[in-house]
Parts: sequence; structure tokens; C-alpha cells
Amino acid sequence: MLRYDARGHGYSTGRAVAGDYTWECLSADLLALLDAYFPDEQVHGVGPSMGCATLLHAAVRDPGRFCGFTFMLPPTGWETRAAQAAHYLSRADFIELNGMDALLIAESMGAHPPAETGVPDTVPDIATGLLPWAYRGAAASDLPPRDAIRGIAVPTTILSWVDDPGHPTSTAIELTRLLPDAQLRIATTPAEVRQWPRHLCDDVARYGT
Repeated sequence: MLRYDARGHGYSTGRAVAGDYTWECLSADLLALLDAYFPDEQVHGVGPSMGCATLLHAAVRDPGRFCGFTFMLPPTGWETRAAQAAHYLSRADFIELNGMDALLIAESMGAHPPAETGVPDTVPDIATGLLPWAYRGAAASDLPPRDAIRGIAVPTTILSWVDDPGHPTSTAIELTRLLPDAQLRIATTPAEVRQWPRHLCDDVARYGT
């Protein structure tokens, strides 16, 4: 198993360059890591949000690399991406003007998906100086074209939840329609989200290598 921090996130370093954080660039990073750690092997890919998008781009670039996927909280894409991109650009400017703490306070006042009830707020695991650039990279990104996604013919589980504008069920439903071998689970309660690790373990046991 390989777990890694994406460029600029967690323990991984990064630059203040928006292009470094586009989903296409992050997918190239992922494929390079797989070449280094699992040469000539297929893997089961798991990722939430940005990680889901990274895996989709990687699968389009190198479809033979993957034997299956578990996608959690697919992000906005296609028709819903423009509004989210504008939101990310606004966040980037806000952080540079007001700082991370002000952003966290502002976001804590917003509504949360019902499946997140009782879950503590999280803090982005990325340096304040890099976060605006990560947002700008995300704003410049989109999911692969629909026709390209139709060619990803490996077993896929998609886990989503309701009432999250940044991770709408519309994306999850569309991915389920496009992918030839996909199943979808939509959570409405925290109890259903707590089942996600079991679904992930089942996927890895069933399709992982």
C-alpha cells in the first residue's frame, strides 16, 4: 500500500505556482510515484475530492495502471465547475488579504452536509503561503472529458453525500453513468459515512492486487 501527500500538502513541499496544483499536474505526480514504487503493476486507486479527480486524470493518461477505484466525494465538474472555480479564486484572494484564521472562521459559519453532523471542522493540511496557489490550480482544473471517462473500464465504487455544493451528488451520479462498471452509494447520515471504510476494505480485498 502507498499513501502519499499530494504536492504542497502535508509533508510534501511545493511552490507558489498555480500550475503545479492543477489536477493534470497532480496526476503526473501520481503516475511517477507508481512507476517508482510499483513498476509494471496494476493498483487499486483510492481518493477523496481532489484525489478522485487526480485518479481520473491518471486513468485517462495510463488506463492500464489501475485495476479498480474507490472514489470519495467527487468534486464539481463540467457544467458545475465554473462556479466552484470562481469560489476558489475568491478564497485565494481572501486568504492573502485576511489570513487562514479568518477563512476558517468564515467557513465555520456556513452550512455543513447532514452526513457531517457531529464531525469536527478540519483545517487544510497545507501551508498558508501555498494554499492560495493550490486554490488557483484547482480553479484552473476540470474533470476529464466525458468520452475519455467512458473508457475507464475497471470496477469502481463511488461514495458521495448530500447537500455539499463543493462535492455535489450530480457529479457522482454522472460518473456512475459514464463509467462502465461503477456502483454508487450516497450517504445522508453520519452512520452511513462510518460505513465507508468497510466499503473501501471490501473494494481493496475484491479488486486490489
